[in-house]
Amino acid sequence: MADVVHTSRQRLERGAGPLRHAYLEGFDEPIRFGVHGGIKKFYGVEPEEDVPATLDYMVGAVGG
Repeated sequence: MADVVHTSRQRLERGAGPLRHAYLEGFDEPIRFGVHGGIKKFYGVEPEEDVPATLDYMVGAVGG
């Protein structure tokens, strides 16, 4: 088995409603997760602000 190349260290904070902040080691600004479009309709929520969902980041990472 290969040696460990990287260990991701992060801290997650829950905001108002569906909003989440992920603080990654080595970066000053958090990554914001929330809901928008069909996702907020599916969950029946209306956030103060539309924010990319966790799913958006996953699709972008796999497709990019």
